[in-house]
Amino acid sequence: MARVVRFHRTGGPDVMQFDDLPVGAPQRGEMRVRIEAIGLNRAEAMFRSGTYLEEPRLPARLGYEASAIIEALGDGVDGFAPGDSVSVIPAFSMNDYGVYADTAIVPAYAVLQRPTGVSTIESAAVWMAYLTAWGALIDIGRLGRGDAVIISAASSSVGLAAIQIANSVGAVPIATTRTRAKAAALVEAGAAHVVVTSEQEIGAAVNDATGGKGARLVFDPVGGPQAEALAQAMSHRGVMLIYGALATAPTPFPIIAALQKALTLRGYTLFEFVRDPERLARAAAFIEDGLADGGLEPIIAKTFSLDAIVQAHVYLESNEQFGKIVVTVPH
Repeated sequence: MARVVRFHRTGGPDVMQFDDLPVGAPQRGEMRVRIEAIGLNRAEAMFRSGTYLEEPRLPARLGYEASAIIEALGDGVDGFAPGDSVSVIPAFSMNDYGVYADTAIVPAYAVLQRPTGVSTIESAAVWMAYLTAWGALIDIGRLGRGDAVIISAASSSVGLAAIQIANSVGAVPIATTRTRAKAAALVEAGAAHVVVTSEQEIGAAVNDATGGKGARLVFDPVGGPQAEALAQAMSHRGVMLIYGALATAPTPFPIIAALQKALTLRGYTLFEFVRDPERLARAAAFIEDGLADGGLEPIIAKTFSLDAIVQAHVYLESNEQFGKIVVTVPH
């Protein structure tokens, strides 16, 4: 039996509960893993509350990424062995699999060998953040030396990963944050410039930072009315990649700026590429190289025990964290 976190109705953190469920044997293309640590993501809170990209099939599991130890392999799974230390990456629907548990069945296509020298807690904090940022900035955006990129909600784990990736290719990361509380920490984390949106106008601040050129890329998980201001801060033929919908208000299309500057605005999630073996291999190599040379290093905001999963989700939705929240799983 496995101790599994599920929710039987959508709502706030308190709808999560522990269910004892049979694990069973992994089927073809799957593996059974013992979960050691879980990385928390906003997507999971949205799925739990019924506001995500897909409706949960109740009772529903949760959890996209974890560090784990392989217990058993299903037929057709090559390149792994029981006892391997691995990372489960976000490459599946939570209606099919979930890693908020002490033991879980996961698809082999969503498992990578744990990077050398990366701890159990760190490996639970790597993949959602760095894969999401790599896909937008490197794979799609072709971010390069001297390019300015606006990184909204920059104190999130994905935002901090984007700052590090931008610096690793010689780009200029411009972080935005709502209040001054996290501004100094963002500079310490590598932001070349920080825009405090409650005090500064984004377009003017970014134009000052870029000598009037504007930012070629915008990497934004919020959407909402701020899209207009972000468009004003972009360069000619700039690209805005919106990878989340944290704003509750509608997201306008900034038609005048888009016409004046020939802008591209598009939605993006890492699911565009994580099921493509070639692109995933390129992403993993980039990230593992960055972890090895120290250019990429996940920032852990706080850790909780699995018993405190409700409190961990309360903290996740508080916006107080700077970096990744990780839940450890005792055995």
